[in-house]
Amino acid sequence: MENLIEVKNLAVSYFTYAGEVHSVRGVTFDIKSGKTTAIVGESGCGKTVTAKSLMGLIHKPGKILEGSQILFEGKDITNLPRKEWNAFRGKECSMIFQDALSSLNPVYTVGNQVVEAICIHQNVEKKEAWQKAVEMLMKVGISEPEKRMRQYPHELFGGMRQRVMIAIALCCKPDLLIADEPTTALDVTVQAQIMDLIQQLKEEENMGVILIKHDMAVVA
Repeated sequence: MENLIEVKNLAVSYFTYAGEVHSVRGVTFDIKSGKTTAIVGESGCGKTVTAKSLMGLIHKPGKILEGSQILFEGKDITNLPRKEWNAFRGKECSMIFQDALSSLNPVYTVGNQVVEAICIHQNVEKKEAWQKAVEMLMKVGISEPEKRMRQYPHELFGGMRQRVMIAIALCCKPDLLIADEPTTALDVTVQAQIMDLIQQLKEEENMGVILIKHDMAVVA
């Protein structure tokens, strides 16, 4: 089985007024399609910075250092131009962020945000994109999806907002899904549901999954 993504000697630093801060040093791993790889570590150890590097989300004062390589299906994506990164995110690789409430835009409805993600990467009319969005919300276990599409993020409870984030991440069927602490601030029952959902969708779509957690019990 060929590797979907290969990370070689990844090093990321932040250049502050107090000097250089080494956030990630010499990280190497690979991901295969249909497999889950967990990155486990304490808070502040560089897990999220590693994930953001794969998505081209390291901005000043941060920098990916010389000698780092990120190969996606054999192509080095470490220094892609902004236009190519925009095409890559969502279509080839998607990310579920830690806090759904702060990641979703509070002034747009859930429907607008899922539809926008579909329209950016797929050549479909808005009406078709709306129907695809409804189907995706249903797929991730959201009840009354048509009603939820017209609601705003603050009108949904935590577990449902997290499912919306998963729907946005998966609506264009990416090859790689990065789940960064996807069950943060959720109760134990909802945590189990979200983890089961990610596992189910991974198997259905044959995605590679990077699961970022600090809790070894959840990873197990």
